[in-house]
Amino acid sequence: MRAITVRDRAAGLAGLSLTEEPYPHAAENDVVVRVHAAGFTPGELDWPGTWSDRAGRDRTPSVLGHELSGVVAELGYGTTGLTVGQRVFGLADWARNGSLAEYTAVEARNLAPLPADVDHIVAAALPISGLTAWQALFDHGRLAAGQTVLIHGAAGGVGSVAVQLAREAGARVIGTGRAGDRDTALGLGVDAFLDLRADPLEDAGQVDVVLDVIGGDILDRSAALVRAGGTLVTIASPPTVRPRDGQAIFFVVEPDRARLADLVRRVREGRLRLIVGATLTLAEAPSAFAPARRTPGKTIIRVAEGE
Repeated sequence: MRAITVRDRAAGLAGLSLTEEPYPHAAENDVVVRVHAAGFTPGELDWPGTWSDRAGRDRTPSVLGHELSGVVAELGYGTTGLTVGQRVFGLADWARNGSLAEYTAVEARNLAPLPADVDHIVAAALPISGLTAWQALFDHGRLAAGQTVLIHGAAGGVGSVAVQLAREAGARVIGTGRAGDRDTALGLGVDAFLDLRADPLEDAGQVDVVLDVIGGDILDRSAALVRAGGTLVTIASPPTVRPRDGQAIFFVVEPDRARLADLVRRVREGRLRLIVGATLTLAEAPSAFAPARRTPGKTIIRVAEGE
């Protein structure tokens, strides 16, 4: 099968290549998925799991990408809850070969059924952004109706989903981003928007929850905006500054089949809109990892055609 792999950590982006790899083995409780569409995170080359397994052993050549949508091709021993030929979407394990491949082996519990009327391209854009936004706002931030949330990167993959979920939950939403993101953020439903290059961050005032995807100085300065009892939640890096009378949480998104099913139901009902930008072929995928590449919406790799 064809896959996008990396072998040499020192090579950086130059080490990404389209190669022929063995068909994956379905371990106990796994399924092998024929991948139709895949999502990725540009920073994957810096992730420890890209280079080593959970025991710390080198696992290169590694297949990149961790979001996928496709069809079950094979069941591993003991696998229940899914069937061969079923449409599915979800997350590949961080320390195993990923989704930028024609086939990938995934733990069955990391996948959810994909309704027939949801396109694979849309579904592949949902797992990381959707689960991260939900877990940040509600599992960690405990956001409730009537509260105010500050969402950094409001027009990005995670931020755009978080804005919509927070609005539906009855929260007041302040979004941040670049000037060019203003119209997108307002269209998603933010009550106010701050241009991080032109507007003082302190104009946001006191908020109950901050969702940070940027890190650095923005993360540090956001701590002062959290009112007593509130929460600063970040996926960028462990915080070094904490709210005076609140808490700061760093987390890595976790698979959740039930939540994926809930999120895709919102997509079907028109309650959640995903911003998909460029759609590239598997051969074009290495170019999408370039740091200088910045396109509106999430880039998705189309791996196979059809249902």
